[in-house]
Amino acid sequence: MATVTAAAPRTALPGFLKRPGVRKLLLLALAAAILVPLADARWASGTWPGALTVDVSEPLTKVSDWIVDNRDSHPLFLYFFGHLSNAVIVAVRAVYLVLLAAGWAGVTAAASLIAWRVADWKLAAGTGVAFLTCGFLGMWIPTMQTLALMVVAVLASAVVGVLLGLAAGLSDRMDRALRPVLDTMQVLPAYAYLLPVVLVFGMGVPAAVLATVVYAAPPMARLTALGLRGADKEVLEAVESMGTTARQRLLTARIPLARKELLLGLNQTIMMALSMVVIASVIGAGGLGDRVYQALATVDVGAALAAGIPIVLLAVVLDRVTGAAGARLGDEPRPNGRARSLYALAAAVAVAVAGRLAGRLDWPDAWTLNFAEPVNSGVDWMTDHLYSGVPVIGGTADWAAHFTTWVLNPLRDGLQWLPWWSVLLIVATLAWLIGTWRTALTAVLAMAAIGVLGVWGPSLDTLSQVLAAVAVTLALGFATGIAAARSDRVERMLRPVLDVFQTMPQFVYLIPVVALFGVGRAPAVAAAVVYALPAVVRITTQGLRQVDPAALESSRSLGATPAQQLRQVQLPLARPALLLAVNQGVVLVLAVVIIGGLVGGGALGYDVVAGLARGELATGLVAGAAIVCLGLMLDRVTQPTERRAKKGA
Repeated sequence: MATVTAAAPRTALPGFLKRPGVRKLLLLALAAAILVPLADARWASGTWPGALTVDVSEPLTKVSDWIVDNRDSHPLFLYFFGHLSNAVIVAVRAVYLVLLAAGWAGVTAAASLIAWRVADWKLAAGTGVAFLTCGFLGMWIPTMQTLALMVVAVLASAVVGVLLGLAAGLSDRMDRALRPVLDTMQVLPAYAYLLPVVLVFGMGVPAAVLATVVYAAPPMARLTALGLRGADKEVLEAVESMGTTARQRLLTARIPLARKELLLGLNQTIMMALSMVVIASVIGAGGLGDRVYQALATVDVGAALAAGIPIVLLAVVLDRVTGAAGARLGDEPRPNGRARSLYALAAAVAVAVAGRLAGRLDWPDAWTLNFAEPVNSGVDWMTDHLYSGVPVIGGTADWAAHFTTWVLNPLRDGLQWLPWWSVLLIVATLAWLIGTWRTALTAVLAMAAIGVLGVWGPSLDTLSQVLAAVAVTLALGFATGIAAARSDRVERMLRPVLDVFQTMPQFVYLIPVVALFGVGRAPAVAAAVVYALPAVVRITTQGLRQVDPAALESSRSLGATPAQQLRQVQLPLARPALLLAVNQGVVLVLAVVIIGGLVGGGALGYDVVAGLARGELATGLVAGAAIVCLGLMLDRVTQPTERRAKKGA
């Protein structure tokens, strides 16, 4: 008779140890217990030790001097960068001359008729009013300069993006190779792209256009690859069964099936290119951005707003036209669609020829409105009545001063007081809890690189501004998003406001905050909050609205109140969307906090601006590299595992 021996029972882990987050915290606590005393004994002060700093200013200065000295003689510049620069100049000038030859009437008519062709008469009328407003504000020539830069930059960005997207969409190896590159490029602030191109091409239009291409191509590449990889498998198999070649399948099936993603990528590329072209005015791009930059430098709010309004109008028109074209894909073709296109083209040409024959190519000076003077008068009135001394609530300058004194200064001083190794430990803890050990390693290495570059203090100053702006953004964004998710009326009211705010380039947000708060770190934080808020509100609203209705109905049947449903059902189930909102809020806030160096934000943003303005490229490049590392660290610390898993799928 066989004897059955009972297996020895396994020692079960306590319930709380089964949670991955708790196990990670215990491992981190064990590592900290060993390493912290050693680090404290070796480096007791809070500053980054000089022994761990590498002075890269001297080699960078030598490299920049060599590049400047050899731009006109070295074969690399003569036969590659030189030809590339000349091609950009010729292309931009050709587009600009075409726009000038068409005249204000021809350009306005052509833009309106394109909007009518892809959408309806309402968008056509709005487009016409937008272009006429640019003229009335005295900004017709700068608008045409910006539009010429945009046309060339968008075409080049689209070509580069499509080629990269095709490579990633058709090859798994290329997809794996390009994914981390595109991830990194999309989290970098726009300012980080300026200095390298200035070093190679110098100040001017070529550097501005090429920086814009590098900045705006990634969304086109990513969405192209997404569209190709998401093509219907059954359709592809049917096409392949007909004996088609790989090239024929690409042209007849894959690309047509990815049309919506391609047009969405073009829309995103256009918006990012406009934002970058405006920012690139700092390196000599000219156009509307240059007018805003010069006005901000002299704190001339009226002139800045006169140039900022056309930027917003141009962004809204481009967004609406490309969005309408994308929405029509797959619809039944309109009756007489080809005839409508020919009529629109003929009408635009007729208007342009009529304007040329009448000698009315340039915008009439008599039609220009003096917009800056009344705006500056209003700003002066605000300075006298709203900046300070307002009973009970105080003035806007008082708010900015209090925010700086009570929030920004303590946060900056606290971060700079912490030992540097404790900052790295905090970064590792946050990144590992929300992601993987690879995420934590990347974040720690990025933060450590900041110290090695010797800009630990300014980077923590920038980080304090980012944290303060993110806290305000999330508080306002979550509250507004919850209200919009619970009320259709609130969502309808917010939708047009969010649409406009999400199409405005980053540069424009500096204008109203300078008018309200003056210059300093608090205005930079305020601009960052306003810029990042729409994305947080949209993602929060969408996440809460996508919660399973069955779960809400079940909780309602158990007698849960609306507040209990929100806390116990909606927020937990919408956690991935909320974490994504945090990540996007952080990335967008960093982008504008850096630009805040133009209005007194200081820290890394000031170093970049000073490096560009004074020609101290080594200083600017070090600050730019630190911005890259800071952006990479913040993205990894706030990038949830769920989102990473979706990317890898």
